[in-house]
Amino acid sequence: AAVDIQPACIGLYCGRTVLSVNGSLETYGDCGVCPRGQRTDDNKICRECVGSPDRYDWLYLGFMAMLPLVLHWFFIEWYSGKKSSSALLQHITALLECSVAAVVTLLVSNPVGSLYIRSCKVKKLSDWYTMLYNPSPDYITTVHCTHEAVYPLYTIVFIYYAFCLVLMMLLRPFLVKKIACGLGKSDRFKSIYAALYFFPVLTVLQAVGGGLLYYAFPYIILVLSLVTLAVYMSASEVESFKDLLVRKKRLVVLFSHWLLHAYGIISISKLDKLEQNLPLLALVPIPTLFYLLTAKYTEPSRILAESGNGH
Repeated sequence: AAVDIQPACIGLYCGRTVLSVNGSLETYGDCGVCPRGQRTDDNKICRECVGSPDRYDWLYLGFMAMLPLVLHWFFIEWYSGKKSSSALLQHITALLECSVAAVVTLLVSNPVGSLYIRSCKVKKLSDWYTMLYNPSPDYITTVHCTHEAVYPLYTIVFIYYAFCLVLMMLLRPFLVKKIACGLGKSDRFKSIYAALYFFPVLTVLQAVGGGLLYYAFPYIILVLSLVTLAVYMSASEVESFKDLLVRKKRLVVLFSHWLLHAYGIISISKLDKLEQNLPLLALVPIPTLFYLLTAKYTEPSRILAESGNGH
């Protein structure tokens, strides 16, 4: 008797959907794209994503959630001016917007109504870019098998950004109009206008570089936290511990950078071995101490004076 053997699916991400299950016998459909919320297993069969994000996945989602919040705070501070008393309330409102957006995003994700989300495990970088691996068996016809193999880590960020934008447009204009008395009419809404620019940029960044960010975000956090802290302390002319204590704002900025630096260290180590990884957090204040101890030797006026005396 002839035995009908189905050929294996071509392509890296093409799979067969399970049409019916009769005991231990499964009936499969044609080879093609897997439905949303599924990805192929080792046998090229589309399987439901029933796992949960691991610690590194949550840290990645936390990083993507922090990006709009940090940008909100930066532009609020940039445009609020020194005489405006509205900056603090705007900072709190931005934090509220992003927090509510994050909770709502988790609630509308599968399973709906729960802060727990189901996900597929990220195995390699190509999982983020399945559209680049659609096979062409005869080099003419392309079999489209693009699906979210890293479900829901890719699309959940877009949903979160959408909720952030909607909440900002609902809450912030009324708040700014009421409390931003120290600013001119044209300057009041500049932080909101800035958000209307950086949200599309963040969306494109996630769409194009989501996979790269997934693997590189701990190192991006470390580098940016170090660079921005050095720039801020230099611009604020902080050269000693006394200069830090003069203003509470400087301490807030310092501790914020320390938290980001700790977040980067935790993301790199993943805290797999607490007894080995937790002592690494003692490195967080080292860059600040190094800057304060060496700032007096790198003062531009002193360098110019010494070079002049040398000639």
